[in-house]
Amino acid sequence: MPMTPFIKRFREVGARETRSVTVTQSQDLPDGEYGFLEFYCDEPGCDCRRVIIDVLRPETGWSKIWATIGYGWEDLDFYRKWGGAFSDPIDAIEMKGPYLDQLNPQTKYSPALLDLFQLLVESPDYVERLKRHYRMFRESVDREHGQRNPQQTNRIENRRNRLRDPKRRGRRTH
Repeated sequence: MPMTPFIKRFREVGARETRSVTVTQSQDLPDGEYGFLEFYCDEPGCDCRRVIIDVLRPETGWSKIWATIGYGWEDLDFYRKWGGAFSDPIDAIEMKGPYLDQLNPQTKYSPALLDLFQLLVESPDYVERLKRHYRMFRESVDREHGQRNPQQTNRIENRRNRLRDPKRRGRRTH
């Protein structure tokens, strides 16, 4: 699943609305500013409803990743269904998050940054902002690829997959 920074498609909105936190006198983190840069899936037709966050700092030129955090705002049932029959229950829990994405860069500060992010997502306004950014991003991707109603396309594709499921075929009578 290819991920692209929100700010790449929406430079002005991204610059204005990217969340940052200034930390002072913390036992777990160096003092300074931490930016939470949003990445969304740019695969046409995807409806994963999640974000990957890279935590960056100006002190390292905004180029060193201090933590990579995954977060999905839907309930676990959504991610179980989205993952399909081949999905491990652990995968659904991770997709819901927030969690440290072990396939991407982490530092010794990552657990403390995950705790900080968990405080951020307690704010309904921040979660709504992430959802709005997701919708903007998805609409942009789907428009670029000529999809009119990606969620309808997704429902049709999911139904086809269920109908093609060999377990389901075994129950049919002719």
